[in-house]
Formats: sequence, structure tokens, C-alpha cells
Amino acid sequence: MRCTLIYSLSVAAVLMSGEAFAQGAKPIDLETLSEEDLSDILGPWQIRDTDDKKHCKVVLRQGQTIGGSEIEVDPGCAKAFPVMEEITAWRLTEGWSIDLVDAERHTRVHFETPDNSYVAMSDVDDIFTIERMQSE
Repeated sequence: MRCTLIYSLSVAAVLMSGEAFAQGAKPIDLETLSEEDLSDILGPWQIRDTDDKKHCKVVLRQGQTIGGSEIEVDPGCAKAFPVMEEITAWRLTEGWSIDLVDAERHTRVHFETPDNSYVAMSDVDDIFTIERMQSE
């Protein structure tokens, strides 16, 4: 029983430290990126749920705003994912992670790319992924 408790506490500590690292990851200065890297990250993206039933379009922009870089959130996003009503900025962080940020500079949704796609690292309003869309 004691070993199980110690193991559980150890796993919880690792998970918490991983989340703390993700939340504390250093932002990447977009000004330092190549044109190719910028074109890969800036522009329209689609947020969707696991079942691919709910979608939300956002546009990641380079201009600076409070908390990060400018983001354009489609007006219908809040209906699909209520947290999107609070999103006012985005950040690109170490490891090419994408954070969606509220007006108080808090990360509300954190996406990482463990393979070739972005996956939400916490369960917020059933958000599963953010995917690059073709430019309009």
C-alpha cells in the first residue's frame, strides 16, 4: 500500500511539473523566425473536438497585443467552445507549442505537437486539436 501511495505521489509530481513547465515555457519571439517558419504558423487554423463535430476558426497574427500575439477568433467559436470567448491572444512557445491566452495573460488552452499534429494538453470544453487551414 505504501509503495502504491509513493508511486502515485511521484507520478502526480511528474505530471504537475510537466504542466508547470508547459505553462512556464519561454515564448518564441516571432521576429526571430524565418519567413518559411512564419508562414507555417501564421494564418487560419481550425480548432476541433475529438468527434470532429464542433469546429472553430481562428487566425494567428504576428502583431503584438497584451499577453502575446494577435488572434482573430470567429464569432461562432464561443458557441462551440465557451472558453474561446475569453481568448484574446496566442503565444508560440519552446517546442513549437501554441498557447491560447486570456486578457489576464493566463494560458487557457495549451497545444503541443508530439508528432505531426497539435493536441490539447488539457481537457477544456472538449477541445482536442488545432490544425492549420489553407490560406484564404
